[in-house]
Amino acid sequence: MRLPGTRYQEPGWEEVRKLLGQCSLAALRACDCARLGEPGAAEALLADYVERTGERLRQARRSPRAQAGGNSYGDTVLELAMDLLFELQARPADWLAFCGAVAGGSMVAEDALLRKKVNDMYAVLRDKVDADNYQAACGRPCSPNRIYAYRMLDTAYGEIAGLFANWEQHREQVGAILGRSIQGTPIEVRQLRSISDCRGEWVLRWSETMEAFTGSAGPLHTRSKRFASLKTAPEKIGEMLSEIGDYQALSSNQDRDWLQDRDDAALWVEDYWRILQESEEAATPGPDLILEAREDALDTDEPPAPEADAAPAIDPQLEAVAAAVSLPPGYMQAAGEAEERAGWVARELAEDGLVVRLAVYAKLLGPDDESYPDGWRDPASGELPTMQQLAGLAQVSLPTLRKRRDAAIARLEAATMRRTG
Repeated sequence: MRLPGTRYQEPGWEEVRKLLGQCSLAALRACDCARLGEPGAAEALLADYVERTGERLRQARRSPRAQAGGNSYGDTVLELAMDLLFELQARPADWLAFCGAVAGGSMVAEDALLRKKVNDMYAVLRDKVDADNYQAACGRPCSPNRIYAYRMLDTAYGEIAGLFANWEQHREQVGAILGRSIQGTPIEVRQLRSISDCRGEWVLRWSETMEAFTGSAGPLHTRSKRFASLKTAPEKIGEMLSEIGDYQALSSNQDRDWLQDRDDAALWVEDYWRILQESEEAATPGPDLILEAREDALDTDEPPAPEADAAPAIDPQLEAVAAAVSLPPGYMQAAGEAEERAGWVARELAEDGLVVRLAVYAKLLGPDDESYPDGWRDPASGELPTMQQLAGLAQVSLPTLRKRRDAAIARLEAATMRRTG
């Protein structure tokens, strides 16, 4: 399930949970978890626990589990686990609740029970974090319980879709969900193509049929008050299902627009060459700015900027951010030094910053251009940074980076026309 601002609601959460549980268990043993029940000890043990768990996460960073994708936004399991660990340090109430749950019990000596309590602590924290981020992204109130409700409805849709897909084997239950006896193939089976097509009354009837067909009460028909506000509100359920579906459709490209960017760049370069050719035939030749940048030639029409000969100053904090988005150590320094010879283009966009310029080059020249300096590529993979990584470097959202990149390209094109006109 994907919702604005959330990072922990997709299937990758299971691997995040397992990694945190594995590392937490070893850390708790090392920091003497028997002291968790002592008055005043819990707060002191939190810092020790975070440090030890973080160290074990770093030790596991090359494991297949740690390197696996944690969500569809590009976060790895390790990145999500580390972030949630640091959120725990910033929200000590969840740690204190955990300490109270394990204090004085035999579970301190039982790994399975202790790990379950760790899992419970992080599950609660996960929904709090995602609820806060959802509020920040949408500007609408959202509680951890509402995030839980979204997840329940997403699961309900999956169950209903499975029943509809095999309606002949589940004819009676599907008929109960639809509220009528089935004669022939139900048209709703063909109409249910995404979660947005699922209806609130279907979810209510599905929950109502659960006990009869599976032996367990459905989530909307238990004694729990968790979903009390939804039990008589099919319209509200429908709105929540539509919201999940709309955002999934909106974000389904998952940063794959570089293919369109490549096509746009190719057309732009073709138009540029055509204009230059017409300019030469009219005996009013203009400087070949693109070739100048690609062949690393210096601009002879205007003096180099005073700082061009100096090594670019790269903020150490930016290098730390680069490491956080899985770029190699020293990447920003190497990329900055490689760009020194980019000439007029780099100077024209000097105020935009290195990250925006890298995004501009990637769009104008495409991801496979052979003229890129080696310093702009990841030495391990040979690939350029993705737009998602560049957005992380700039510490802005992906749409914001695209907007800044496109604005820089527009200024570059305007400057090009001035120089060739």
